[in-house]
Amino acid sequence: MSDSPPEIGDNPRPGDSYVQSFARGLEVIRSFSAATPQQTLSEVAARTGLTRAGARRILLTLQTLGYVDSDGRLFRLTPRILDLGFAYLSSMPIWDLAEPAMEALVDHVHESCSAAVLDGRDIVYVLRVHTHKIMSTNLGVGSRLPAFWTSMGRVLLAGQSDDAVMALLQNLPRRPLTPHTLLDDERLLAAVRQARTQGWCLINQELEEGLISVAAPLRNRAGETVAALNISGQANRTSAEMMQTQLLPALLKAAEAISRTLGTRRR
Repeated sequence: MSDSPPEIGDNPRPGDSYVQSFARGLEVIRSFSAATPQQTLSEVAARTGLTRAGARRILLTLQTLGYVDSDGRLFRLTPRILDLGFAYLSSMPIWDLAEPAMEALVDHVHESCSAAVLDGRDIVYVLRVHTHKIMSTNLGVGSRLPAFWTSMGRVLLAGQSDDAVMALLQNLPRRPLTPHTLLDDERLLAAVRQARTQGWCLINQELEEGLISVAAPLRNRAGETVAALNISGQANRTSAEMMQTQLLPALLKAAEAISRTLGTRRR
């Protein structure tokens, strides 16, 4: 499953408050990925829909600012681009508060633990503590996965109203990722409602065969879900029953501790 975000240019917002050149610069940055770590000018122009001249101006601007490097033919992002992401992470102390609790949880359950936030129809990983490599996808901070087929995604969607969830379901690209993937609107909405009612969500091999995970919400001072915490494991050694009976209590305790540290209340 691709973790590429939707194109910024899909929904242009003309007007005095919309800076088109800035939006195009972001499109150029987003055109680089694990699949395309280096690109020629022509490739950047083709992927962003810009003219070669427009792509060249943006790339040279980014190069002047230190966000892009080039050997004269191929362009690549530099480590300075991480400053943009870390600005978000450092602006929210929740992640500093969450990491010790996540590390303690991993030491206790011996499974990987992650935290993510909702961004449209995707979740974005903001913190990850590893034990074993459990997915073929190389996940890290900034990775994106479809919210409707991840445990953290359904927990985060559960914090939205039914109307908001239905709006996200409209025109949602969907295909059977595994034989277990839920696809129709009614079942997906029911799964989100279940997560809302029980306060956690377990996904059993819907995103990838062999992957099982359980997630719980992190809530802010107003009781709103602002992030999600999960434990992931391999179905051949951690069954859904084991995940729910043995690992879920520890996960809920960690989520409660993080929320309490943040000065939040649980619903």
